[in-house]
Amino acid sequence: MLAKGTKAPYFEGQDENGNIVKLTDFAGKKLVIYFYPKDSTPGCTAEACDLRDNYERFLSLGYEVIGVSRDSAASHQRFIAKYNLPFHLIADTDLTILKAYEAWGEKKMYGKVTEGTLRTTYVIDEQGIIIDAIGKVDTKNHTTQIL
Repeated sequence: MLAKGTKAPYFEGQDENGNIVKLTDFAGKKLVIYFYPKDSTPGCTAEACDLRDNYERFLSLGYEVIGVSRDSAASHQRFIAKYNLPFHLIADTDLTILKAYEAWGEKKMYGKVTEGTLRTTYVIDEQGIIIDAIGKVDTKNHTTQIL
């Protein structure tokens, strides 16, 4: 994981509507950027819905929220529509952002070692500095972990 107090890596990616989203779009704002394995899976849905249910609270505290996974923009559109998600999801199909944020790596599941998305969340301050890094995400209570 990237260390607290370090500058957040620059990123640029396409959201669910094909719009380019960049780190610099959030200059002067606090940003929660969360990395998750796959749209519409149980843990990822619980995490997204917890963030959705608390989205107005995030906004009132000056935070923006975006999610990143390797799913396609079309998959993100379906996920957003199905669960009424109010924030954008970036389609990082080439893993550029996932790797820059050290959210891609070796995972063990059922004794098998594979490479995949490491569920990770970073909180970035108004100057682009990482002020929190969460690697052990509680998908059902993620807002509490962040705030």
